Amino acid sequence: MLCEISPALRRASRFVLALTVVGLLASCQVRPLYSSAGGTPAKLAAIKFSPAGDRVTQVVRNHLIFLTSGGAGETAKADYQLQLSVSSTRADILDDEIVDVLKPGRVTLVGTYSLTRIGDGSVVKSGSRSVTSLVDVGNQEFAKLRAYRDAENRAGRELAEFIRADIATALGR
Repeated sequence: MLCEISPALRRASRFVLALTVVGLLASCQVRPLYSSAGGTPAKLAAIKFSPAGDRVTQVVRNHLIFLTSGGAGETAKADYQLQLSVSSTRADILDDEIVDVLKPGRVTLVGTYSLTRIGDGSVVKSGSRSVTSLVDVGNQEFAKLRAYRDAENRAGRELAEFIRADIATALGR
């Protein structure tokens, strides 16, 4: 008698297990982050950006406007306001004064942002991101300035992409 109950019990437990797995999978919501189903692209396009105070902040701001609006520019009617602050730090990697050619260096950008809903003033997302860009610095003064500026531009574009991903995740919820 025990042998007859055991196969029936196994079949029933397998059925319950399969039903549980199907139920768990049905409750999952997997969708692309930038899909139009959740309205994320429209929400991203409805962001107003704070004015920039310096060149590096302007690079990050311009790239964020391009990324969020799909190249259409900043919106006239905004639902959200993004306060953005970017700081830049330059540093040499090696403290060797004898080097006659290129010295390695780095540029670090730290972006602090806060996204608020204009309608009620509530903070949707705030955070801070940092990006480091490596640079080879020459002895000529103009080449040194240009190398640092290029590194700041690269880091600024990357920082804008990180901030956009954070904002899109918050608006997609």
